[in-house]
Amino acid sequence: MIKKAASGPTPSEGKQPVHEQVYQMLRARILFGELAPGQAVTIQGLTDSLGVGMTPVREAIRRLMSEGALSFQGNRRVSVPVLTQNDLQQVIFVRKSIEAELARRAAERMTPEAVTRLVELDSALDQAIESGDVGGYLRSNYDFHALLYQVADAPILSEMAERLWLRFGPSLRVVCGRFGTQNLPDRHKEMLDALRAGDVDGVALAMEQDVEQGMEQMAGVLAENV
Repeated sequence: MIKKAASGPTPSEGKQPVHEQVYQMLRARILFGELAPGQAVTIQGLTDSLGVGMTPVREAIRRLMSEGALSFQGNRRVSVPVLTQNDLQQVIFVRKSIEAELARRAAERMTPEAVTRLVELDSALDQAIESGDVGGYLRSNYDFHALLYQVADAPILSEMAERLWLRFGPSLRVVCGRFGTQNLPDRHKEMLDALRAGDVDGVALAMEQDVEQGMEQMAGVLAENV
């Protein structure tokens, strides 16, 4: 069940208009698995939980449906799509291709400041793993990848990668529930070592392996639930 927010966004809260704030809030709920795969919600329920009017909620839903993050179920209900094995194998193929290239481009443009921030995010990820903080793990993991996309300066590839995260993000939380945070693989430290060494190919390879390990683990969990 979606918990009701204390209050909804207003135009005075930051520089973003309300409809963009609502989109970002709903997107985060999907991305970090607060809405589970297959979970159906109503437009009215989202309106109540976010504390906003129907118009920005409808606009956010429209945008997220166009990105494949939500599907319309009829009777004013939407749900997070459930990934099939066929879907997942396609996601794995595309992620490995796109994110390895993004990592390669990021390595070529990397700055000391960005490396420092990546190290901080990896440390936060380690702390989340040790404490079993699933939400913290998901956010730090995403932020690590998102920063690499930003440094890569490849907006077309980055947009494609972001859309894929919306597709598999909810299922990643299912994997966390199955294995716990301490059994989730990542190759971030290999990426950081390669970045420090100026090994562009090594960064790309570590990213490809990071994607492959995590997604294959997800495929195994989904297969158990069939």
